[in-house]
Amino acid sequence: MKLLFLGDVMGRAGRAAIAERLPKLRADWGLDFVVVNGENASSGMGLTAEHAKLLLEAGADVVTLGDHAFDQKDMIRAIDSESRIIRPLNFAKEAPGRGARLYEDRRGRKVLVAQVLGQVFMKRAFDDPFSAVDAVLRAHPLGGLAQAILIDVHCEATSEKMAMGHFCDGRASVVVGTHTHVPTADAMVLPGGTAYLTDAGMCGDYNSVIGMEKAEPLRRFITGMARDRFTPAKGEATLSGLYVETDDRTGRATRCTAIRVGGRLPQAGPA
Repeated sequence: MKLLFLGDVMGRAGRAAIAERLPKLRADWGLDFVVVNGENASSGMGLTAEHAKLLLEAGADVVTLGDHAFDQKDMIRAIDSESRIIRPLNFAKEAPGRGARLYEDRRGRKVLVAQVLGQVFMKRAFDDPFSAVDAVLRAHPLGGLAQAILIDVHCEATSEKMAMGHFCDGRASVVVGTHTHVPTADAMVLPGGTAYLTDAGMCGDYNSVIGMEKAEPLRRFITGMARDRFTPAKGEATLSGLYVETDDRTGRATRCTAIRVGGRLPQAGPA
């Protein structure tokens, strides 16, 4: 199976890049299943139902959220009516939606997608991410109920993401980090057969401060004072993420590579 994961979509620039480029990537790379993190797609904070529809119509099979899952209030209602959107497993128990679901690709193969929030350096404490993921993986053994399993680890700390990768090695096809908006250079297949990347980066304008126009973040760093709201940068976006190939029989990854398409960053993708 050929899987693509795209990191945090950042504002209008990120949405435009997904709409323009994802359909062609699906065709050119023969993709079977695409997961997109959309938690910053609407004004840089959360995801509206309208923008979720745009990402799904562009070719995403599943859209994951994150710590900004419900910053856009209409997502509180929309997530229960659209099964292709998932929020973190370890969010508040009263939160609407689900943190893991079993899907099918276009050939009927089962793909489990789950998302979990980290605890280190996050603004508030969430439930233990490791026990949350463990429960899902015990219920969905790789190569059994699911031909592929992808876990989006939405964390601030690189150490926590790496720990989750090793915790899931051999139990998931892909563990990929999101949240920091900066792509890391450690795409690899772990010893047990799990494709891993500490952070997928963002789908946004990299001539920015993690996707935001530079002036206000710089003012806050230099003066310690806020004057304006953060505003997503509007230049050409780079699609950043991870491409993975898996063995349908075992569910294990056989190949992975970081991808960067368009925008300012050096281009990369499957040969």
